Amino acid sequence: MLLLQQSYSTDQIEKIGNAIIYIAEQMPGLSKTKLLKLIYLLDEYSIKSYGLPFLDLEYKLWQAGPVNTDIYSELSSDTHLLKDFIKLTFTEKGECYIYPKKKFDNSEFSENELELLGTIVQAYKKYTAKQLVELCHRPTTLWYQIAKEKGVLELFKSGKKNTTDFTIPLSDYIKDDKVKLSLYNEHKEFLDFSKRFKV
Repeated sequence: MLLLQQSYSTDQIEKIGNAIIYIAEQMPGLSKTKLLKLIYLLDEYSIKSYGLPFLDLEYKLWQAGPVNTDIYSELSSDTHLLKDFIKLTFTEKGECYIYPKKKFDNSEFSENELELLGTIVQAYKKYTAKQLVELCHRPTTLWYQIAKEKGVLELFKSGKKNTTDFTIPLSDYIKDDKVKLSLYNEHKEFLDFSKRFKV
């Protein structure tokens, strides 16, 4: 499933790849689930802090928390677009672990982004994948609120449902902050313009 190829620019893939390299360098033996949660937390914290997404990814409402389905697909078999950045190893049980293929390149990141990347890694370095999933499931999170609103919370809890196509609108975290919301909307408009005219 090569969704990344259709949806993201070369610069975005460089940024995603290098963010994963940074995390994998700091966390040896990084599992797929843990990485997926950390990627989400980067975007969530970036929007809450600055009004701008970190990787600008879309997240679906899944049982294990918010998940970007493109990255999930890339980490579920031999990677395609991220193959220059990371290598995957799979255990006999099918568990996936991520390792960097090259050194981290910070050229795609602003100073604020580098600081946030370091903050997230330090804050959650010792968390297990399960603990990160629980963190994303707290009642104060958008994941919880949307799961409840869409009537899938109990289905998730009972194991009757694992995935949905519901998108988690991260801008809801800043809906009451006019300055951050304005920055977010301007950013989205610029991206739309860029995609339309290939700026």
